[in-house]
Amino acid sequence: MTAAENFEELELFRDMVLRFFEQEVEPHFEQWEKDHMVPRELWNTMGAAGLLCVDMPEQYGSAGASFEVNQMIEWELSRLGYGGLGSGYNIHANIVAPYIFNLGTESQKDEWLPKMVTGEAVGAIAMTEPGAGSDLAGMRTSAVRDGDDYIINGSKVFITNGIHADVVIVCAKTDPNAGSKGISLFLVDASLPGFSKGQKIEKIGQHTSDTAELFFDNLRVPASALLGGENKGFVHLMEELPRERLGCATQAVAQAQGALDLAVAYVQERKAFGQPISQFQNTRFKLAEVKSDIALSKALLDQNMAKFKQGTMTVEDAAILKLTTTEMQLRAVNECLQLFGGYGYTTEYPISRFYVDARIQTIYAGTSEIMKEVISRGILGR
Repeated sequence: MTAAENFEELELFRDMVLRFFEQEVEPHFEQWEKDHMVPRELWNTMGAAGLLCVDMPEQYGSAGASFEVNQMIEWELSRLGYGGLGSGYNIHANIVAPYIFNLGTESQKDEWLPKMVTGEAVGAIAMTEPGAGSDLAGMRTSAVRDGDDYIINGSKVFITNGIHADVVIVCAKTDPNAGSKGISLFLVDASLPGFSKGQKIEKIGQHTSDTAELFFDNLRVPASALLGGENKGFVHLMEELPRERLGCATQAVAQAQGALDLAVAYVQERKAFGQPISQFQNTRFKLAEVKSDIALSKALLDQNMAKFKQGTMTVEDAAILKLTTTEMQLRAVNECLQLFGGYGYTTEYPISRFYVDARIQTIYAGTSEIMKEVISRGILGR
């Protein structure tokens, strides 16, 4: 596909995506925020509109579109302020589906990818535990081989899409003495006996992203549920990190842009001392700084998108990208909210949602501190 054809495809999809959000999301989003949940049927509606897992091959019912189209959908969700929904979409379409496609057997792909494309199955990935976040070696969830099955015991926490999930990639220790080298991934049907979901975890932001604890009590799965190689889970996680962190960076830059759009509109309407506050030098300089920060992060994001397509994006690249863009997002949204004055602190104004939704971005998918550690190792070695 030529660059012109790719751009044309992207813009055609963008028009369709924006119409869908205008009709199916915007009229209901405030209520979903109050409910702290999107309705389960929204996933089916998005699937019917062709918005889920768009870059999967056509044989699974997908549009077979480019990776850029998938990222564009994430961009628009984030720019428009649908941060919680954007995180759920990112997990489903930008993490779980590629894991299955890249690591799964033909049987696993045939079973789950068509359902994820239609929204019949919602995907989640279960890594974090109450006592193990960024340190995967501290994971305690176990998977013990028993004949032709594995028996999984343990729990996970902070799992995005945890309430609605139908299929979950579960990280578990298959060799308890091997640290991170003893981790395996399992593709688990959430309806199996022994799999249970806790109450939805209430958060300060991203309310439409359903986040839950998951529990495994002698959960028996067939050996065919193993995703990738046994004891190769950590390697697989590292292989998929670039795409996961590209998704986080897309959310970060797009949400910063959305916050800037709101601020630009507000400062031209709001008056103080007899003139629009856009006329004050401080306002103009703050907007200039935010726009410049966004432009720099967008350039870094585009550079890494190109690297990812070429297969040259490294774990270090991904760490630099996530650290830079998410920290920028926090700064940018904070400056934009400040321009709203007291109104920015009220839930009546959407800028407040951008503010609370942003806070998690430097924590999940690897904290900023972990990103710095990864980057420093690339500079100094271990």
